[in-house]
Amino acid sequence: MGKYIELKADNFDATVNSGISLVDFWAPWCGPCRMLAPVIDELAADFEGKANICKVNTDEEQDLAVKYGVRSIPTILFMKDGEVVDTMIGASSKQALAEKLQSLL
Repeated sequence: MGKYIELKADNFDATVNSGISLVDFWAPWCGPCRMLAPVIDELAADFEGKANICKVNTDEEQDLAVKYGVRSIPTILFMKDGEVVDTMIGASSKQALAEKLQSLL
């Protein structure tokens, strides 16, 4: 079963620079982020080998949040070859996230 990738400053670029990535900016104290967590886990399994499903803890990686202009969480970035191609703010349905990923593949 696929597992999401925990991104930090030292592995962020290497992970998202090739292919499709979903990057969930979250924090442990954020209610909507916790509601989204099982969806991210399911997407990691569903898209294993097709897309990188990643999470960034904004409490631990504030520089990454600032770099990508994350002002509220959860913020989900859709990236293709290191470039942000779309953004969703707030908790979203698994279907909405999966459709967005599928459209980028």
